[in-house]
Amino acid sequence: MNPATGSHGWMTVTVTAKVMEAEGICAFRLQAASTEMLPRFTAGAHIDVEVAPGLVRQYSLCNPSNQERGYEIAVLLAEPSRGGSAAMHAVTVGQQIRISAPRNNFGLIPGSGRAILVAGGVGITPILAMAEELHAQARPFELHFSTRSPARAAFRQRLAHGPFAAHVRFYSDSEDQKIDLADIARSRGPDDHLYVCGPTGFMDFVLGESERLGWHKDQLHKEYFSAPASAGEQDGEAFEVRIASTGEVFPIPADKSVVEVLARHGIEIPTSCEQGICGTCITGVLSGVIDHRDFVLSDAEKARHDQFTPCCSRAACRMIELDL
Repeated sequence: MNPATGSHGWMTVTVTAKVMEAEGICAFRLQAASTEMLPRFTAGAHIDVEVAPGLVRQYSLCNPSNQERGYEIAVLLAEPSRGGSAAMHAVTVGQQIRISAPRNNFGLIPGSGRAILVAGGVGITPILAMAEELHAQARPFELHFSTRSPARAAFRQRLAHGPFAAHVRFYSDSEDQKIDLADIARSRGPDDHLYVCGPTGFMDFVLGESERLGWHKDQLHKEYFSAPASAGEQDGEAFEVRIASTGEVFPIPADKSVVEVLARHGIEIPTSCEQGICGTCITGVLSGVIDHRDFVLSDAEKARHDQFTPCCSRAACRMIELDL
């Protein structure tokens, strides 16, 4: 299904600024094309951006969440690009584009414990907004930012010279500087939480090593920019879905997603990433057991089997009933 035809509630915005923040990373300032304010958001949120007709990508908001007059995103020019980042880098100041309202699958956990923010590369985008929000709320935090080289560190000046610069640590592969996860773990408190965003390999290392060092899974939070390469390699079994409102039953072949099959029968579920990383398509489940394959729901949410991402997840039983 074309993501642009889903129920995004598209808003038109104008690109009011475009700045090269680091090598390969361009930041964009977006303001509402009308006189209306853009919807509020919380740190960790992302938006869908229609970078070209029919081409939708998700980008984290990196400006302070108390700024109502605009959004800021930063985009890494991927090599090779699937088209999204190249199209976004071609956008010019004054151009109008369409975006969705913000959604947040990576929000800060309330509480008095420390927030350990870990960013790799362009993963600094949601982490920066989190640091801004934590500082505004006078909550304890520290930010660890790892890049290939200083030249690739987006928002480095803002971080190094801003009001919370004392809480920020920089690491560079080119200077053989590595995050000391063992040192971070030694000072871990029971109410502390660790948040990580960046390339998949970097995140998997941080999460795996942190868990080995004693962090509990419910203290670890992540935001993927793309599904891990192995995610699409899982085999699928055929099953059936029942639509609760009508009683209709549809067979789901092993090589088709629930979203694809239902769309062919006129039942449109809004989608965006179609990889299980954005949460757009999350749908309620009334009965059945789910084979969760997404990277959005927490372990506790998955264990309840009362919602799933039909773009990629499947049934672990003969039939599931959907709250549609």
